[in-house]
Amino acid sequence: MGKPAQRVRKFDEPIRIFVVSRGLPDRRPELAAIIADIRAHVNYLDVAVTNDRQAANFFVMLVADHDINRTIRARYGNGAAARIQQSLNPQCLSGIGKDKHYRIRRAEVILPVDAGEFTFYDCAYEELLQALGAINDDRSVPWTMFNDDVQMGFFDVYDQHLLNILYDPRVRAGMTKEEVNGILPEVLPSVRAWVTNANPPRHADKSDAPSHAVVAVGAGLRSTNAQSSGRTGAN
Repeated sequence: MGKPAQRVRKFDEPIRIFVVSRGLPDRRPELAAIIADIRAHVNYLDVAVTNDRQAANFFVMLVADHDINRTIRARYGNGAAARIQQSLNPQCLSGIGKDKHYRIRRAEVILPVDAGEFTFYDCAYEELLQALGAINDDRSVPWTMFNDDVQMGFFDVYDQHLLNILYDPRVRAGMTKEEVNGILPEVLPSVRAWVTNANPPRHADKSDAPSHAVVAVGAGLRSTNAQSSGRTGAN
């Protein structure tokens, strides 16, 4: 929870996710499917689950709902945990660690496994995507999961556009909002083509979402310390 940074934050290296399962039901198969779904819908994103903890730069902890706060204390310390609990009362949590160039070097996600099927999927998709760098919520956009008032439980095409913009090689870690806006006209056509091809025909009628993405990517570059509504992220 530091000073807000008006910069793009993203991984610029392969992302390897290590999963720690400490609750029942065992959600590792569902989590693996969610990660595969994200990978299938974001071009240039090299992400996979690993069984090698030392090789991982992204950690997911699957815990019982009643252990969320205890896990946060164990990961972030009593002081930070108290501030998180007081301001956010999180149902799930994501956090990132970045270097001086705004490259994400480590990410963590904490998810409840026994709070219900929809809650698990809703939390998992949002927190995983936020830990990839889409960390900001915006209540002005009603068709994104990055809105505290919206719960989806799946990776819809609008958010696919945002993540594909973020992970386009022309969008680099550390870029300002103005720099990203300057290259959006050349980035958006290839992003639109990728998202259209990555989705079945029944979603084709939503392919006009990129017209809103130009506005939302600017909002997405606004940095907040944390987001909350039951689901939350921090950097």
